[in-house]
Amino acid sequence: MTRFILRRLASALFTMVAASLIVFVLVEASPGNVARKTLGPFASDEQVQILYERLQLNDSLIVRYGRWLGIITGLRADPLQNPSLGLKFHDRRGDRYVGNFGFSTMMKIPVADVIWQRLANSAALAGLAFLVIVPLAIAIGILAGLNAGRPLDRAITTLSTVFASIPEFASAVLLMSLFAVWLGWLPGTSPLQAGGFWPIYSQFVLPVTVLTLYVTAYVARFVRASMIEVMATPYVRTLMSGVVVTEVVFAYPGLGRLLLETALFGDIALIEAATLIAVLIAVATQLAGDIGYMLLNPRIRFA
Repeated sequence: MTRFILRRLASALFTMVAASLIVFVLVEASPGNVARKTLGPFASDEQVQILYERLQLNDSLIVRYGRWLGIITGLRADPLQNPSLGLKFHDRRGDRYVGNFGFSTMMKIPVADVIWQRLANSAALAGLAFLVIVPLAIAIGILAGLNAGRPLDRAITTLSTVFASIPEFASAVLLMSLFAVWLGWLPGTSPLQAGGFWPIYSQFVLPVTVLTLYVTAYVARFVRASMIEVMATPYVRTLMSGVVVTEVVFAYPGLGRLLLETALFGDIALIEAATLIAVLIAVATQLAGDIGYMLLNPRIRFA
């Protein structure tokens, strides 16, 4: 059992390192001056040239990748906070700490001050959806399995296929048109801002409903087939992709919406941070699923 967990941990670590290298290469090697992309479009040519030299951007990608990892892990000081650059970048945590992804040119604040709050918002949305999805999907799957081949099973299977086939964007627009525009029962956006006409809890209803409709239909089909095998299915990954679409449609301030905004703006520090954290979530959930499946399956434990 210990050997199995160590192998999975080693595999997860390798995946994270490989993913971080790919992210770094794709972002840093994309067309355009890295110093210019770091400082933003309004920086002077002199500032760009100074930063280009200070960051030693003439070095090879693998050398720059090593320095970048050193900054993220807190082994190296963040050069952007050097007062001699005149960038006025200041992080209250200092220039050397674990999780230092630099500064956001879009937000004008350290990436760490943005990314963790957005991640917490996404976790809240996903957590609320799971509270509904898990018992509902299991109940529907068991109900269909107990009535296999009967009209009830065929009806559940048909509805599950229909809901699983509808993209989250389409269902979000449909529900928004119905409950926000036509009936006026719920808010059409979810900025998580108090003090307005709509209370905070009401802003979760439509995003959670969209995720529930899609993921419940997806998971229920696996529950119907097997109660054990569902633990190894990629429904967590499916939920994560749904979160991105749902957050964008409802203007929800989460990690998925942040990924889109930073990509459109070209904020390389936030792009790298948000992408790595998304990969970390995927790797961590896969690792948790592997360990959970091992605990449920005695054949793996004794192998």
